[in-house]
Amino acid sequence: MARSKVFLPLAVALAFAFLGGVIAYKWAQSQKAVQVVQQAATSNDVVSVAVASADIPWGTKLSTDYIQMSSFFKKSLPAGYFTEPAALASRVLSTDVKQGDMILESRLAPTSISTGGVTAVITPGKRALAVKGDKVVGLSGLIKPHDRVDVLVTLGNNDGRQQTTKVVLQNITVLAAGSQMQKNDRGEALPVDVYTLEVTPEDGEKLTLAANEGKLQFALRSIIDAETILTSGATVGDTLDSYARNSGKPEEKPFMMEIVRGKEREIVRF
Repeated sequence: MARSKVFLPLAVALAFAFLGGVIAYKWAQSQKAVQVVQQAATSNDVVSVAVASADIPWGTKLSTDYIQMSSFFKKSLPAGYFTEPAALASRVLSTDVKQGDMILESRLAPTSISTGGVTAVITPGKRALAVKGDKVVGLSGLIKPHDRVDVLVTLGNNDGRQQTTKVVLQNITVLAAGSQMQKNDRGEALPVDVYTLEVTPEDGEKLTLAANEGKLQFALRSIIDAETILTSGATVGDTLDSYARNSGKPEEKPFMMEIVRGKEREIVRF
């Protein structure tokens, strides 16, 4: 009993001493880490770089409100970063930038462009042309800016067998996609889907003719597919005949019969 009274305070004292040592060691390690970070921040290894303070869409004219500074190790920085927000004032974005992303020179329009909007991202020699569509044409909202599409048009008479569908433009960049309000015949304001495409002047002529004289349809392309495929177009007859050709069955050839009724003659095709 006397021994337990002696060893119990000693054990408690050793436990407190061990716990105090652990706490002191962790505190010393944390202070050392803070000193390392502070030394790195004050050295040439860390650079304060301009990043986006929020999600910024392409075509936006930048101001200091869109920019904040963040520290990065110099060795990890890509080319074209900015260390002064003033250097980005009045520059125009040519691509979307997410919050926290670095604002790099490669994401900006040339310094000669000082006006924001679609005009800042149009490729020299090309034009922006808008056409009306609907949810079907726009693949139910799947088509977004910067996507690439093929443009198909269906032209012809009201007689279905005279209609032809043809790919008229391929690998066309979508600059913008959205809805605008347009009044119908009764004066009601209804939303109309509008798609702005980047085309050459020659392709612009084809697109305008196709939009005015026929029915448009877009086909969304893969981002890695830039191949141009020449097609001959499809008619109702070609589409119906294609089943026999593709199924491997012998194609049935039509035959004609001449029916004579007195002076009248009629040719019937079967």
